[in-house]
Order: sequence, then C-alpha cells, then structure tokens
Amino acid sequence: MHTTTSISDSDLVRQYASEEYLAAARRRGDKTVSINVGTVHKALALNNRVPLVCAALGSKKFLTENHLRLISKTGPPSGQSTTVTFTYKFDEHDEKSSIPTDPWLALRGIAKDVFASLGGGEAFIREERANFYGPAKDEIF
Repeated sequence: MHTTTSISDSDLVRQYASEEYLAAARRRGDKTVSINVGTVHKALALNNRVPLVCAALGSKKFLTENHLRLISKTGPPSGQSTTVTFTYKFDEHDEKSSIPTDPWLALRGIAKDVFASLGGGEAFIREERANFYGPAKDEIF
C-alpha cells in the first residue's frame, strides 16, 4: 500500500495566506493586513470549502504562528461567506523579540577587539600557557 504525506486543506490555506499576504505586508512595513476569504478560496481552487477557509484564517494557530492579532472580521452574521474579510495587526512582539535573550549570550563577542589586538584568541592563550609559571619555569623546587 502506497501512502503519501499530504498537507491538510486548513494548513494549505494558512500557508498560502502567510506567503501571499503576510510576507508581502511585512516587506512593505504595513502595520495591518486584510485577507478576503473569497479571494483565498478562489486562488486555491477549492470547491465549497468557504467554512474551512473562514475557520483556518480565524484560527488561534494561524494567529500564533504568524504573530498576529485579529482586529476585525467583516461579513454576514453567519461569518461563513466569500465576502468575509479578516483584518489583522502584526504583533509588536515579533518572532525575534519574543525569544528571551540570555544575559550570558549577550556578552558573546565582547572581547573580540581585545583578542584581535593581541594577535587572536589562540595566540593569546598560547602565550599565556608558555608564561604560566613565570621566568623560572625550568627550575625545580
């Protein structure tokens, strides 16, 4: 039996929206982005999957993965139509700023210039090892 790994329709919708709408809006430096359900449904050539597109674009998974906040959802009361438009705001705490910074890692490279002036880190350590016992290193006590 031959099995293939396939992406779910919901994942396909989220991936398409992320690549086609969110990436472009971020490149432009937009603070918000709007995505119309009907446009996504048509672009992906889905058949009678409007509720799925609505659910995927409004899902917590989509918001979390893309660091978004849903600021409005316009359309009919049912919320299940090609006229539904989601408007998102990019979260100020984007991917880079949401990663906690380790104070020790912040010190990385701090002595780079000092070691460069001494001929590099390896040369410095080699010289320190050579002079570890001072000038009388060959004497036996």
